[in-house]
Amino acid sequence: MIAVVIWATVSPLYDRAVAAGAEELMRLFENPKVTHLNANGTDVTVDRSDFDPRSPHPGLPVIDLTFNWVLLAALFSINPKPFSDRNMLRFGIASVIMYVTHIFALTAEVMSIYVLRLGAWSAAHYGAFARNFWGVANHSYRFVLMFAIAFALWWALRPAPVEEKAAPRQKKRRKR
Repeated sequence: MIAVVIWATVSPLYDRAVAAGAEELMRLFENPKVTHLNANGTDVTVDRSDFDPRSPHPGLPVIDLTFNWVLLAALFSINPKPFSDRNMLRFGIASVIMYVTHIFALTAEVMSIYVLRLGAWSAAHYGAFARNFWGVANHSYRFVLMFAIAFALWWALRPAPVEEKAAPRQKKRRKR
C-alpha cells in the first residue's frame, strides 16, 4: 500500500524524468532532431517540429508504463528485514535500473506511434521491418517484459538470506 501511495504521488515528477530521458535517447538517432516529449501531469504529449502545428499531438499516460515499480517495491518488501541497509541499497539499484527500462519503454511507445498510427506519414517514413520491430517492442514490454523486469531485478539483486551462525562445537575430552 505504501508503495502505491509513493508511486502515485511521485509519478508526475518521475514521468517528466522518464520523458526527458526518452526524448534524449530518441534525439540521439534523429537527424534533424525533431521529437519533443512534453510531460504535463500524468501524460506525455508527443510533438515533432516537422509536423503541422495544427495537427493533433498524441498523448501517452506514462503511468501505464511505470506501475511495475510497485511490484518491484512489493518484492523487496517481503525480505525479513525490508529496511536493512543491504535491502534498501539493492532496492535503490534496482529502481535506477528500472528507470532506464522505463526510458526504453517510453521510446518504444513513441516509436510505435510513429511507425503505426500516423497514417500516410508512417507508411512514407517507415518500412515493414520498422513497423514490426517497434510494434513488437511496445507490445512485448506492455504484456511480458514489464512484469519480467521487476521479477528479474528482484531475483538478481535480492540480498542473500543470512544464515544463522552455528554454535561453536565443543571439543570432546578423551577419557583417560
